[in-house]
Amino acid sequence: MALPLHGLLVVSLEQAVAAPTCSCKLADAGARVIKIERPEGDFAREYDHLAQGQSTYFVWLNRGKESLVLDLTKQDDKALLEAMLARADVFIQNLKPGAVAKLGFAVERLRSNYPKLIVASITGYGETGPYAERKAYDMLVQAESGVASVTGGPEAPARVGVSICDVAAGLNAYEAILEALIARGKSGEGRAITVSMFDGMADWMTVPLLQHEGGSPPKRIGLAHTSISPYSVFKSRDGADILISIQSDREWRVLAEKVLGDKALGTDPDFATNTERVKRRAQTDGKVAAVFAQHDVGPLSEKLTAADIAFGRVNTTAELGRHPHLRRVTVGSPNGPVSVPAPAAQHVGEPRAYGPVPAVGEHSEKIRAEFGAGAAKVR
Repeated sequence: MALPLHGLLVVSLEQAVAAPTCSCKLADAGARVIKIERPEGDFAREYDHLAQGQSTYFVWLNRGKESLVLDLTKQDDKALLEAMLARADVFIQNLKPGAVAKLGFAVERLRSNYPKLIVASITGYGETGPYAERKAYDMLVQAESGVASVTGGPEAPARVGVSICDVAAGLNAYEAILEALIARGKSGEGRAITVSMFDGMADWMTVPLLQHEGGSPPKRIGLAHTSISPYSVFKSRDGADILISIQSDREWRVLAEKVLGDKALGTDPDFATNTERVKRRAQTDGKVAAVFAQHDVGPLSEKLTAADIAFGRVNTTAELGRHPHLRRVTVGSPNGPVSVPAPAAQHVGEPRAYGPVPAVGEHSEKIRAEFGAGAAKVR
């Protein structure tokens, strides 16, 4: 069966993580994605060399794309891009605000010339406002949006260990593009979309912000939950870190009776409700920790499973690599196949194959031949 976006042409003037996340999802869904790179290539190609001698970031986010090298200071290359956009369904760009217009591809002009074109621009802080011209990278936005302030332990803020601002922006753009494609199917009209990294994180920070404005600012408490207790890490006798999550007072009573061996604790007025347990977090955690320290991880896990208590191991990346639920797919690359975690969505009865990661400019000659006649017309 043809994939859902088969037949769509996406042109992406992209670099780093946010826009490549978006275009990768479109490629996975069957769109033809032409990735435009500088002559030296997307700088994310040089973040590291740990995946068959290639960048882990680049291998992760650029499968299934065609790579076209353009120097947009040259008129012929500008003409080629124009010819591609005349036939494209979607144009994605994550250059600094104003940069794409200076190159001659202002969004307003593209929307006027190509009414069916969907243009998605990904920025750090949006197209307007006091920070619009700032460079924005993931950790900077984690800091500016307050994410770092609620991450880490009491001693200091911390960066979330994966690029959540970039990835969120890419997924927000992907979602908005899909909406625009549906709308275009009804109206025949494209649209302009802007997605900022800051807006994405501000949205995710709604609960901490409302807590602050309600008079109870969240505190950094490490691998624990500010609003729920017990929801934290406890160590088994043999040194395993186990995270448990008690989401209701009913679950607390089950934990008390079937795991902690203290049925009365479940109805003790000082601990019977989450509100009281949070007030006495240290005491609550202490009671759980004392029991967990008496059992090795194997029997303790069996007891938690039998009681239907939500729990998990605090795994390392090495343990993730051996996890029984880790699904992988293999993608081709210029240096050979690379095994990566599979995309989250599984399409039942419709197994998907994923295209290879391109070398810099691997498809330039083919694309120039395909669109060259059109480029000649717009010079």
